[in-house]
Amino acid sequence: MIKTFIFENQRLKPVEFADAEREKIVWLDLLAPTDEEEKTVEDWLGIDVPNRKDMEEIEVSSRLYSEDGAHFMTTTLPAQSEKDQPEMGPVTFILSPGKPLVTVRFHEPRAFQTFPQRAEKSALGCATGEAVLINLLDAVVERLADILERAGREVQELSKGIFHPSEKKASSRDRSFQIILRRIGGKEDLLANLQESLLTMQRLATFFSAVSAKNSKELRAHIKTLSRDVEALSVHASSLSHKINFLLDATLGMISIEQSAIIKIFSVVAVVFLPPTLVASIYGMNFEFMPELQWTYGYPLALVVMVLSAVLPFWYFKGRGWL
Repeated sequence: MIKTFIFENQRLKPVEFADAEREKIVWLDLLAPTDEEEKTVEDWLGIDVPNRKDMEEIEVSSRLYSEDGAHFMTTTLPAQSEKDQPEMGPVTFILSPGKPLVTVRFHEPRAFQTFPQRAEKSALGCATGEAVLINLLDAVVERLADILERAGREVQELSKGIFHPSEKKASSRDRSFQIILRRIGGKEDLLANLQESLLTMQRLATFFSAVSAKNSKELRAHIKTLSRDVEALSVHASSLSHKINFLLDATLGMISIEQSAIIKIFSVVAVVFLPPTLVASIYGMNFEFMPELQWTYGYPLALVVMVLSAVLPFWYFKGRGWL
């Protein structure tokens, strides 16, 4: 699919590619393009549109390069980011001087839905491919910031649930540590994906700044601001990742403490019932001559001895604070 946008009345306007006036086109968005659609764009703009396999290469030289006057920039962006495991995929931006911006993607990042709607309603100055790219990257960074903010709130709630549980939760056995561990794992997956996306955005911003050195001072300043925003988000994501690791260690520590408490209870119970068991074992012997067997109050006395031999160690442990 080729989504085509022209610049008209200071706005971006979506049109059909076949009906568009070529000189007004400022952005071609290729969503899972067919071979025929790729060839159409290549023949018109004189560029080589990368396929999905090329876009998924991890080498920097395969993601950021210039060829025949066109600049190719590939970054990894999340889609369906409401989940802890968003769909991650590459997006390639192709920028040629005096030609429309070309984007190639095979999934639906939210920024590619919200930015055209906003640019259609507001005058963002998207008169050239460069202007469209910088505004689109702004929308991408804003979306990544929103995801990070949501992740930060959820990590804070997770921390509160671990260290400051409500009385109702605290009264329940082990406070569902298995569920907590799964939530921690989900947040770590989300942050790892965001850090990967931000890393590729940092590289893209650096490359874009280098190739736009001849552009206007205003555009260069905008790119510099974009780069600083991405760097700040990277630092924030790294901080959240460290906090997630801390919460994981804390949760595992609490699990160990609870397991130790359970083992301690069993150990104390075993020690408490050991003396009564010894008394019962002695009087359960089948020797013919045992004077206590002839006592009138031998049976209740044995029961009293067993009870005392259990209660006294319990009181002792309680007094020492071991229970």
